[in-house]
Amino acid sequence: MQYERLGLTGAFVSRIALGTMTFGGKGTAPWDQIGALDLKAADELVGMALDAGVNLIDTADMYAAGDSEEFLGRILAGRRREVMLATKLHARMGRGPNDVGQSRIHIMDALDDSLRRLRTDHVDLYQIHSFDPLTPIEETLRALDDAVRAGKVRYIGASNLAAWQLAKALGVSDRLGLSRFVSLQSYYSLVGRDLDREILPLVRDQGVGLLVYSPLAGGFLSGKFDRDGTTEPGARRARAQNPPVDLDRGYAVIDALRVVAGRNDATVAQTALAWVLAQPGVTSVIVGARRPDQLAGNLAASELTLTPDDLAELDAVSTLPPAYPEWVLAGDLPHRTPTGA
Repeated sequence: MQYERLGLTGAFVSRIALGTMTFGGKGTAPWDQIGALDLKAADELVGMALDAGVNLIDTADMYAAGDSEEFLGRILAGRRREVMLATKLHARMGRGPNDVGQSRIHIMDALDDSLRRLRTDHVDLYQIHSFDPLTPIEETLRALDDAVRAGKVRYIGASNLAAWQLAKALGVSDRLGLSRFVSLQSYYSLVGRDLDREILPLVRDQGVGLLVYSPLAGGFLSGKFDRDGTTEPGARRARAQNPPVDLDRGYAVIDALRVVAGRNDATVAQTALAWVLAQPGVTSVIVGARRPDQLAGNLAASELTLTPDDLAELDAVSTLPPAYPEWVLAGDLPHRTPTGA
């Protein structure tokens, strides 16, 4: 397993991280459709990941209505020091008016609830799960900073923010001397390259670690899908088209993935993961699994190095067309470069 520095911190995280959305749940609520794994199955996957060198495990209070955190708390007993444990808050966790969002009230209550479920006295990475337009960012950041100062949180991060929202938060933290977001967790894949436009340039410029989720586009790039349908009718992607994919571009990407995977004696999924890992600015890729063989295949992607020709072939079918102001700036650059006397 390879490791990468988490943003500008002195901490290192594994390039493959374990996501735990598949842990727990009854399989009835929308977010329980992912896996609904029982404690024994979840324990096996965590053990496999830790034994392979994974040190970053990501969850959220909303996953299976708290079951995911409960399971991790029980599973990690005795192995807590091996793990950079990350969780998230924002989603509604109760019926009260303050049981949702990023107010000081909800942050403090949600953190204590997560610590209780996780059976730990601290979270290594505490992340806001979305943007809260009703709470001033100063209030959110001061509450998170207080949690860091109290020793309940070591680092703070964000997820699903637009570039301007992250940039504003970083500016407020710097201006007020508050703890800064060290990471951003975002969706990124060969068929979902929106981050290329503004997020990736921002995190690279500001030294923010990028934690990628859904690198296989919800299973679309798993190797089970093509123009003829799916080889696994019960797959999650067959039930829920999330994240959305432009199918014409998506199938072209799958065709190219099959060619590149064949050259490298790898699977389509491993090749798609290796492409994400090869992108500048990507710190770690979060993978989930329902079965040990799925996890083993995903972990193997960390050992696959794509050649420049492989990357160019995949870029050719997946790169987004320039959007404003990209094409303006690209046209201006030659005029800014000195040409000599």
